[in-house]
Amino acid sequence: MSLFTWLRPRQIEDSVRQRVAGIPVPAPLNDDTLRRQRWVVLDLETSGLNTNRDQVLSIGAVVIEDGAIDFSQQFERTLYQRDHKLTSSVLIHGLGPSAIAAGCDPAEALLDLMNFVGDSPVLAFHAPFDQRMLTRALKDHLGYRLQHFFFDVAELAPLLNPQITLREAGLDDWTACFGLEAIERHNASADAMVTAELALILFSQARRQQLDSPALLDQQLQRWRRRRHQSHGF
Repeated sequence: MSLFTWLRPRQIEDSVRQRVAGIPVPAPLNDDTLRRQRWVVLDLETSGLNTNRDQVLSIGAVVIEDGAIDFSQQFERTLYQRDHKLTSSVLIHGLGPSAIAAGCDPAEALLDLMNFVGDSPVLAFHAPFDQRMLTRALKDHLGYRLQHFFFDVAELAPLLNPQITLREAGLDDWTACFGLEAIERHNASADAMVTAELALILFSQARRQQLDSPALLDQQLQRWRRRRHQSHGF
């Protein structure tokens, strides 16, 4: 493949552009209670951790609504990636060449995902990584700019539990802390589900701390980040 071909923007079909135009516009964070807010909990499995080079291989998502996980609203897709190369990451996510070859067209999968998300804010564990990977995939395959608000569950947990000391804690650490267990780790749907279970515990704690709205929770997160940066001398 020539450098010119690699740099050339992907051609987006007119039918895809029409569907992209119908993707719901994200709603601003509001003062409704956490229980009244619809949340989408997202997890991605990728070919690696390089947000500029690696690819999204599978997507799992579940909805929290009315203060509970809505099992009728679940999303799962494996994406076909034509130029996917087998790497050591397959030992983690288990998505081998046959699974990727049988996957969905990425544009269709991403359109379906964004319609599933709707105008809701997104929750993810280590959300900045998922957000960057999804942003790039949406731009490459749909020419769409992601604008949805992301909350990082990996930040919410220490914010709401300052008495718990877990250095560089991952999803396994926090789920174990609260007695939760994923059915299957590094499976996008299973990880999204256990992240949703963890989020419900954290929302209950937030309510007890008078942080009972998405807007209040975001404001407290911003203050928490500033304090952390100051304490680290940034």
